[in-house]
Amino acid sequence: MRSLRTLLLSSLLAALPLVPAARANTGSDLVTTFAGCVGRFSALMEHQWLFSDPAADQTEAERSAMIGLMEAILPAEEASQAMHVRLTSKVAHARLLRRAAFNADSEDATWAVARAEAEIGQCRALMLN
Repeated sequence: MRSLRTLLLSSLLAALPLVPAARANTGSDLVTTFAGCVGRFSALMEHQWLFSDPAADQTEAERSAMIGLMEAILPAEEASQAMHVRLTSKVAHARLLRRAAFNADSEDATWAVARAEAEIGQCRALMLN
C-alpha cells in the first residue's frame, strides 16, 4: 500500500505543472492544497447526502483518495494546520453549495454552481483516475 501511495504521489508531483491552481513550491503548499480538497469533497458529499444524490458514493471515494494523498505527505507537526484548512474549506464550500441550491436569485445561483464545480474540478484534476 505504501509503494502505491509513493507511486501515486510521484505521478501527481510530475503532473502539477499541468494544474495551475495546484502549483506548489513546498510540501506545505501541497498539504494545504490536499487538505482544502478534502474539505471541499466533504462538503460536497454531505450536500449530496442531503439531496439523496447517488453521486455521493463516488464523492466519498474521491474524498478517501484525497485523504490518502494528504496523509502520505503530511508531517506530524502540520496536522493541526491541515485540519484547520480542511474545516475552513468545508465550511466555505458548503456555503457555496447552499447558495447554489437555496437562492432566489437565479443568476447568483448559477454563478455559485459554476464556482463550486470549478473548485471540485481542480481537486479532481489532482487525482489519477
